[in-house]
Amino acid sequence: MDVTPAEAALPVEVASVGVGPWEGPWPDDPRYDPELLELGDRRNVVDEFRYWSVEAIVAELDTRRHSFHVAIENWAHDLNIGSVVRTANAFNAAGVHIVGRRRWNRRGAMVTDRYLHVQHHEDAAALTGWAAGQGLTVIGIDNVPGSVALETAQLPRDCVLVFGQEGPGLSEATLQACEQVLSIAQFGSTRSINAGAAAAIAMHAWIRQHAV
Repeated sequence: MDVTPAEAALPVEVASVGVGPWEGPWPDDPRYDPELLELGDRRNVVDEFRYWSVEAIVAELDTRRHSFHVAIENWAHDLNIGSVVRTANAFNAAGVHIVGRRRWNRRGAMVTDRYLHVQHHEDAAALTGWAAGQGLTVIGIDNVPGSVALETAQLPRDCVLVFGQEGPGLSEATLQACEQVLSIAQFGSTRSINAGAAAAIAMHAWIRQHAV
């Protein structure tokens, strides 16, 4: 296939990702983005969504979202937030909630926040108030005294999994607001694992219990 001028201008590692311009007659389907059809789709999306507009992808994901939400405390502008958001997209979470500072570091999200519904809450009370109105159980994930092992816990189908900052973990206000706090078993020398990794483990635990 010939290389278009737009593709030629891309770095080699970028130009090799995804697909090039659409070959043949364009599909008569409003989900397809004319610009992507013309120039190619180099986004990190599954093949099902190649050439689709962002709006069309979000609309389709909305028909199959899982019933768990993810909340992340944002008091110290943690770089891990983006990683948590990216994983929430991978597991098609119902929504992502930023608690604390409204602005958060999106770099690690790799633009996946475009495909999610992201809400902001001023503090733990605002989050739990919203969750109660939605009939969602708030579950904290942190290695603190009295926590229950995630590996042995039954996660609620309709819930909010809350994660704290790297290092200090969940704030005291959030810990008090959680109906239950779960911990991830560790066997090495460090006190805690990366917040992004912890979120991925917890979300996958929900998936194993309710989605497979």
